[in-house]
Amino acid sequence: MKNVLFVCSQNRLRSPTAEQVFCGRRDIEVASAGTNHDADNPLTHDLVSWADIIFVMEKAHRAKLQKKFKASLKKARVICLDIPDDYEFMDPVLVCLLEARVSKYLG
Repeated sequence: MKNVLFVCSQNRLRSPTAEQVFCGRRDIEVASAGTNHDADNPLTHDLVSWADIIFVMEKAHRAKLQKKFKASLKKARVICLDIPDDYEFMDPVLVCLLEARVSKYLG
């Protein structure tokens, strides 16, 4: 079983949507977090260490992740989905984007 972490800025729209979309799969465990200090669920070293795959929504999230959590990033593969902060929680367009971009990595 793989541990999959979804990361955006505030953990309010994109990454919680991704967590919701993929939480029903039996072959992965999912979680989500935000890079900002005031995120609903802030990113921690424990979460980064737990993850086998980390999907970030933007290149800026990858940069913050690599800068702030480098010591915890030993095993995780980091993948940028290039999804801008233009969507509401569970927006059908966002759900389609996530399914299309994430599925090619998770099968």
